[in-house]
Amino acid sequence: MHERLVKLIATGLYSGYLKPFPGTWGTIPPLLIAFFLIRDNPAVLVPVTIATLIVSVWSAGKAEVLLGHDSRKIVIDEWAGMFITLLFVPYSPAVFVMAFFAFRLYDVVKVPPAAQLERLPRGWGVTMDDVAAGVYANITVRLILLVAEHLFDYSFV
Repeated sequence: MHERLVKLIATGLYSGYLKPFPGTWGTIPPLLIAFFLIRDNPAVLVPVTIATLIVSVWSAGKAEVLLGHDSRKIVIDEWAGMFITLLFVPYSPAVFVMAFFAFRLYDVVKVPPAAQLERLPRGWGVTMDDVAAGVYANITVRLILLVAEHLFDYSFV
């Protein structure tokens, strides 16, 4: 039972088993949860993000024993990173799509210190590079919105 629960959580409700690109598939559920359930409610998104981060560190560490070191099937870290990407950004389909692509870019490219964070032990290493990608993506989305609004007089919201 414990192993099944760890796999259920760590693989993002089994989205990490989807191919190709399990990390991309694993990023879709938190995006949909945020868009359709949490919506424009930071009072819900902040605790969900914190809880997902904690659960990610725990379950990723446990799942590495079952699935292998930083297995591609472990995508709960993508959930944490995606929720971080969406923190306090405007609620709109265009912004959420932009956030998705920004997060995936930074998750794949591993801009420092993300690559260095992967060297942390167990679930910390699995999770913290995605936290860094989420922070970078959040900042990037905000900068794009700022530039679009001030230079081009265009709003995505």
